[in-house]
Amino acid sequence: MTGPRDDARPAIATLVGERVRSLRTSRHWSLDELAGRSGVSKGMVVQIEAGRTNPSIGTLVRIADAFGVTIARLVEDQRPPEIRVNGPAEYSVLWQGPAGGRATLFGGIDEPEFVEFWEWVLEPGEEQVSDDHAIGTREMAHVLTGSLTLRVGSVEVRVGAGQTALYPGDVPHVYRNDGAEQTRVHMVVTMPPGEFDRRAHRR
Repeated sequence: MTGPRDDARPAIATLVGERVRSLRTSRHWSLDELAGRSGVSKGMVVQIEAGRTNPSIGTLVRIADAFGVTIARLVEDQRPPEIRVNGPAEYSVLWQGPAGGRATLFGGIDEPEFVEFWEWVLEPGEEQVSDDHAIGTREMAHVLTGSLTLRVGSVEVRVGAGQTALYPGDVPHVYRNDGAEQTRVHMVVTMPPGEFDRRAHRR
């Protein structure tokens, strides 16, 4: 799994670093505290805050959960006005698969609702393995084309074009394309408000 692509938004590593550092210092957390709460190593947190790495989507999820914010809060250029119209130039591609698949964050809402809107494109044979998110996180995936093999915990189902799956995001889950054609999915993720400390919720 790779991090955000460099060509689309060359300043994303710097932006994420600034956001993470600002959110951490506003809470008076040390680097060790953020590392403990998120389950991300202190060394990686240092690299992120310095803008020296494009963190993977899994790392962004863990850090956003720790702060109690959406991933959009970490990667979008500014707090949205009352009405904001996004286009491709503002979208963030936060995962690219080995065969050309991608996960695109269209946008997110922070406070009082915590919602993210994604598009996932999986080429045949590609999969994305996701850790558990903050307790209470829910996901809704609507398959536009192809079919999606979805595993949530120990349960696996196949979701066809035109079908929608609703499932908990607070257990490990996997998205996979077992078909012969491209799978395209629109996904909504809702999260509970509040910071999430993984040290207090070890499974």
